[in-house]
Amino acid sequence: MAMAGLYRRVLPSPPAIDFASIEGKQLFLEAIQNGTMEGFFKLISYFQTQSEPAYCGLASLSMVLNALAIDPGRKWKGPWRWFDESMLDCCEPLEKVKAKGISFGKVVCLAHCAGAKVEAFRTNQSNIDEFRKHVIACSTSDDCHVISSYNRATFKQTGSGHFSPIGSYHAGRDMALILDVARFKYPPHWVPVPLLWEAMDTLDDASGFRRGFMLISRLQRPPALLYTLSCKHESWVNIAKYLMEDVLVLLGSRNVKDVKDVLSVVFNSLPSKFLEFIKWVAEVRRTEEGDQSLSPEEQERLAIKGEILKQVQESELYRHVTEFLLSEKSGCNGPLCLGKESSLSDIAASVCCQGAGILEGKRESSSNGFCCGETKVHCLKSNEGEMGVTVVSGKVMNGMSEQHVDMLIPSIGMHPASNDVLTTLLLALPPHTWSGIKDEALLHQINGLVSTETLPILLQEEIMHLRGQLHVLKRCKDDEVEEDLSAPSV
Repeated sequence: MAMAGLYRRVLPSPPAIDFASIEGKQLFLEAIQNGTMEGFFKLISYFQTQSEPAYCGLASLSMVLNALAIDPGRKWKGPWRWFDESMLDCCEPLEKVKAKGISFGKVVCLAHCAGAKVEAFRTNQSNIDEFRKHVIACSTSDDCHVISSYNRATFKQTGSGHFSPIGSYHAGRDMALILDVARFKYPPHWVPVPLLWEAMDTLDDASGFRRGFMLISRLQRPPALLYTLSCKHESWVNIAKYLMEDVLVLLGSRNVKDVKDVLSVVFNSLPSKFLEFIKWVAEVRRTEEGDQSLSPEEQERLAIKGEILKQVQESELYRHVTEFLLSEKSGCNGPLCLGKESSLSDIAASVCCQGAGILEGKRESSSNGFCCGETKVHCLKSNEGEMGVTVVSGKVMNGMSEQHVDMLIPSIGMHPASNDVLTTLLLALPPHTWSGIKDEALLHQINGLVSTETLPILLQEEIMHLRGQLHVLKRCKDDEVEEDLSAPSV
């Protein structure tokens, strides 16, 4: 019977050395003895094979993100939050990646969107000595990893552009271990660092730029604890454009006289799907039988969320936003008005339905088919002497099945509302947004209200992360990620 297709390839050796060969094993043992295999063990624990022939960039990134224990903040399957190639779609549609692959700049963009710290270098922005230093640094530690973008042809392998993580370094032979994510094609293999640099120092015909490498590590604390920006809704491009470009133009074209005028210009022209773009990160869990206590992890997250929310509400800008939304003359329409704010029970019913869907493995944003029959609000003490939290328990039904789901609120009597969201958004806008205001005194007042320099550290970090998200999304929208690989300018 005739069978089409290929079962693996023979690894061209030299120049590469098969990791599982006698020589490859000897290199492995020597690298362990020299302490340059530390990064390998985390990576090998999460080593995966790309699920599509063109998914090498996505597989490499999801492998590294999981090795760094970065929480994606959204489900993979069932109740599990886990990075998978299918979740890395905020900078490039998966169908496009499947058909044409992904560029170096878009992988960098994806890493930023996923909440990692990223430093990226094309070969014309670095040199082989710097590259070697980075490989050694990440090989002697398990808190950073290198992803290389290179041309396979340099190693006499079939194919062209490819992404894979670098697992370790052998000092005596000056070789790097490539953990090839196309395991159906080639096994992990050692290659000489000078030859790897030569393979990276090639032109990507699709983008017109040279290939390179990126260093990926964890941020000091998990981002987006209270709010995050979502590019999952189809209107995100228009909303990002409005916030990053149109607000500046609008303020420059209007004769604004006071803070209220400024807020009116910004808020009354917001795109209709705005609330699909900025999200309150709600905490959900299955209701525990007979035990309503909080885990240490829940206590820590909720304490930080509560402190950030408190810091937002203590800001001077928050007072102006609240007064504007309460004003009968504000002209505020739609879901942003305080008078039309949903009750905590209504919010909880919606969130519990979404939570039930997540816990059953449905799409994270879908509550279709779920009905929250009732919600009950009660309070829990997190620790003696500390402010408690609000727990809203919902009974969620899906056909004949029933689930009991909790939504955890940062602190008693407080939950994020429109004025919190809008205050946070204004703080996150780029500083130049307000430069179009013609009245110098008003411009000075606005700059004082939105300045991040005087904010408490937790709120400052939250704002800087949101501002970085805006910057990354704008670069993706304008297709600027190939030219500018720097970290988000905040």
